[in-house]
Amino acid sequence: HMAFSKIASGGVDGGVGDSLRPNAKSLIINGSMAVAQRSTSVSTTAGGYKTVDRLQFNTSSTTGNATFTQENDAPSNTAFRKSMKITPNATETVDASKNILFTYAIEGQDVQVLQHGSASPPKATLSFWVKSSKTGAYCVQVKEESISNESYVLFEYTISQANTWEQKVFSWTGNSAHTLNNDNAMGMRLCFHLASGSDDHRSATTSWVDDSSYRTTANQVNFFDSTSNTWYITGIQLEVGEFTSSTLPDFQHEDFGDNLIRCQRYFQTLDNQSGQMYSSGTGRIHSTLSPRMRTSPSQSTSASYTNAIEDVGVANLSPSSISLASSSTDHIAFNAGGLSSTTRNMILLKIKMEINSEL
Repeated sequence: HMAFSKIASGGVDGGVGDSLRPNAKSLIINGSMAVAQRSTSVSTTAGGYKTVDRLQFNTSSTTGNATFTQENDAPSNTAFRKSMKITPNATETVDASKNILFTYAIEGQDVQVLQHGSASPPKATLSFWVKSSKTGAYCVQVKEESISNESYVLFEYTISQANTWEQKVFSWTGNSAHTLNNDNAMGMRLCFHLASGSDDHRSATTSWVDDSSYRTTANQVNFFDSTSNTWYITGIQLEVGEFTSSTLPDFQHEDFGDNLIRCQRYFQTLDNQSGQMYSSGTGRIHSTLSPRMRTSPSQSTSASYTNAIEDVGVANLSPSSISLASSSTDHIAFNAGGLSSTTRNMILLKIKMEINSEL
């Protein structure tokens, strides 16, 4: 195992090493934190995807009341321009089996390059940039998912200087004992821990441990001990091979459009969708999904339905409900119910719909 830390002062984004996958897409989507389809700022007491795409907030047996923002703050002398920031809105005593963390989930078919289950799987390296007002020890856990006897490796890193960007680099050998499913379900998760109760404390290890739970070391700080705390992350990078902070291949910066398309496999938004009244009091809207999504998605909206639908040439209508009619990886249809009109004119849905196929 190798663990390295570097303070942001100069140089390139990661290093100057040669990638073992030079022509391949990055294993991490939106590692630069550039895409935030849902919002650039959210305050909430619930887990889930908040601002920056592909990075999920997770809690267990606790609340995690916090504000999440996409920030124009990144390590100096790099090509990174954005980061994700969290600030607690309330303090929490994190004891017993309580956990607060961020996770990044990867499809099983996308981690086959790590060759878990083979006789001699290659090494892998995780790198990211982090800064926090709260110094001390934090943990990163790499977890197998969606198989029996899920296993993990666990690393500890230190925020050495408050409010200073630091690059963290960890390497490990793949698990020869388990084969990861080659499908579109979750195959692996990267867990960036912020707080953990004593029931879940274990030793750091580069040997795979059969255990499906969230784990940290006993040194893990309680980031939620003050509403003044801040924690930022950007530049998440997963490479096949063993690298240090000086040999790590350069971060694969994608243009914004390509990055957005990769994010839209998991989440899309639809605005101003046209449809038609197809039965008394109900409108039907059909939309093509591009790109294709990971699985048949669900739909939701947090906005008010008031005046959400316009019956073209007649009047504004206010549906009492919007429900999923059908969906596939490339198509979705939903109903707007409770409309008073019985006409069959074209309608325009003027509400933002969230289409979700996240892991």
